Amino acid sequence: MDQYVNEVTGQAAYSSLNEECGIFGVWGRADAANLTYYGLHALQHRGQEGAGIVANNQGHLWQERGIGLVADVFGDPRRLEALKGETAIGHLRYATAGAHGIENIQPLMANFHDMQLALAHNGNLTNAQTLRNHLEEEGAIFQSSSDSEIILHLIRRSKADTFDEKIQDALNQLRGGFAFLLLTPHALYAMLDPHGFRPFVIGQMPDTGSYVVTSETAALHVVGAKYVRDVQPGELIRIDQDGMKISHYTDKTTLNVDVMEYVYFARPDSDIHGINVHQARKRMGAALAKEQPVPNADIVVGVPNSSLSAASGYAEAAGLPNEMGLVKNQYIARTFIEATQDKRERAVRMKLSAVEAVVRDKNVVLVDDSLVRGTTCRYIVRMLKEAGAKSVNVRIASPIFKYPAFYGIDVQTRAELMGNNHTLAEMTELIEADSLEFLSNEALVDSIGLRMPNGQPGLTTAYFSGHYPSPIYDYSPEMAEAAASGEVTFDEEPISLYVPADAAEDSGN
Repeated sequence: MDQYVNEVTGQAAYSSLNEECGIFGVWGRADAANLTYYGLHALQHRGQEGAGIVANNQGHLWQERGIGLVADVFGDPRRLEALKGETAIGHLRYATAGAHGIENIQPLMANFHDMQLALAHNGNLTNAQTLRNHLEEEGAIFQSSSDSEIILHLIRRSKADTFDEKIQDALNQLRGGFAFLLLTPHALYAMLDPHGFRPFVIGQMPDTGSYVVTSETAALHVVGAKYVRDVQPGELIRIDQDGMKISHYTDKTTLNVDVMEYVYFARPDSDIHGINVHQARKRMGAALAKEQPVPNADIVVGVPNSSLSAASGYAEAAGLPNEMGLVKNQYIARTFIEATQDKRERAVRMKLSAVEAVVRDKNVVLVDDSLVRGTTCRYIVRMLKEAGAKSVNVRIASPIFKYPAFYGIDVQTRAELMGNNHTLAEMTELIEADSLEFLSNEALVDSIGLRMPNGQPGLTTAYFSGHYPSPIYDYSPEMAEAAASGEVTFDEEPISLYVPADAAEDSGN
C-alpha cells in the first residue's frame, strides 16, 4: 500500500486508491483449487495484501491462506496439493475494514459441530460496527476484526427454519456493499447487495459445464469459462449437484455500480453489466478532450496502467500523437511505506520512468484516471519536467474527488482528499502542473452509458457529486456537517425490485 504523510493534516495516508477485493469460486471441477489459483492471478490487481483458497473435499473444507501475492502464498506446491475436491473458493485481500493480520485473510472459516462454512467477501458493510456490538453483547466471539465475519455469526444465530432461509435472514440485516461467496459441504452460494455496488459474474466451463463465480469477466476468460450472466442486486444464487437456482433474498433493489470500477479498479478487458471497461475509458478520454482541450499540445501521455485507455481516447479525439512517455516497472507490486519524502519519491521512480527522448521539448498532456491525494501525480509531473518536457498539462478522466467512499474502498475521511481541501488553482500548484482540469460528472456518466430501464444512471458517483444512493449508517458522523449544510445528500434504501431491461430467464439450469 502506498503511504505518505498528508502535507495538510500531517497524518499518514495512502497516496493512491487501493483496490477492492477479488473473489473467485468453482463448483464441479476436479481441479477446482488449481482453477481458483489461476482465477485469483487474473484478479491480482484487486488486492495484494493476502490470498487464500478453501476447497471442499467430499464435504470436508480445507483452508490455505497467507500474506502476500498469490504466487507468494502458494509458492510451495504442497499448499495447492492439499486443496483437494471439486469445489473451491478464493479471495484476494485489500483491507477496507479490519487490521492487516493473517486472521483477516479470507476466505474466513467457521467450524461448527454440525457443519463447516467458508466465506469470501468483496465490499464494505456500513452497519458493521452496530451489528458487531449487538452480536458481542449476545455472546458472539469474533476471531478477526474483519466486517466479513459478521455474516457467519448472523447465519448461525438465525432462528429461520432452513439453511437458505437463515442466509436470507442474515443478508437482510446487512447494509452497504457486498458480494459474497459462501461455501458449505453441500453447496456454493453467491450473494450481491441490494444496490449491486460490486461487479459479480457467473460463467461455465465449456467442457464440463462447471460453474465459475467471480468478480470480473476477465477472470472467466483467463480460465476458459464462458460468461453466463451478471449476478443482479439482491440475488441469492445456490449452486449444487442439482445445478444453479436463482432467487432473491429481497425484492427491494436498485443498481448503483461503483463508478470507480469503470474509472480505475476493473481490468480493461472486463465487462461490467455488458459494458466493456476499456471502451468506457476511451469514451471518458474522448469526452475529456472535448471538454478540456490543451492549446498548443504536442503529445498525449497516459499514466500506466489504468489511464492508458483514457489517454488513447483523448489523443484520438484531440488529433494528437498518443506517446509512451512513461514506462512502468511491471515487477513492482506496490510501493512500500517510506518515512521521508526523498524515499517516497524514490519509491515512485522505481515504479515509473519518463522516456526523455519522447517528452523532451514537448507540451505534454498527461492523462490520469483520477486524482485522489495528489502526491504521486506531483512526482510524475516533476519526472516529466526533469526529462525535458516544455509543459505538463494534467487532464483527469473523472471529476474532482471530493467525498469519501463507504462501499468498499479505502477512502473514508474527507481529510484525505485533495479535491476537498483545495481549490483548482491550489491543486494545480501543489502538483506543480502547468494546468489541471477534470471531466464533468455528466460526461463521465454518459461515457459509461450504464442506465436502468427508467433512464436513471445505474452508477454511484458519490465521490464526485456528493449524492449517496443509500444512508451510510455507522459512518454518518463523518458526513454529519456536510449533510446538515446540504452539501451531500442520501437516498433512502430501495423500495421496489430492479429488473434489468435485458434480464435473462431466471429459471436456472
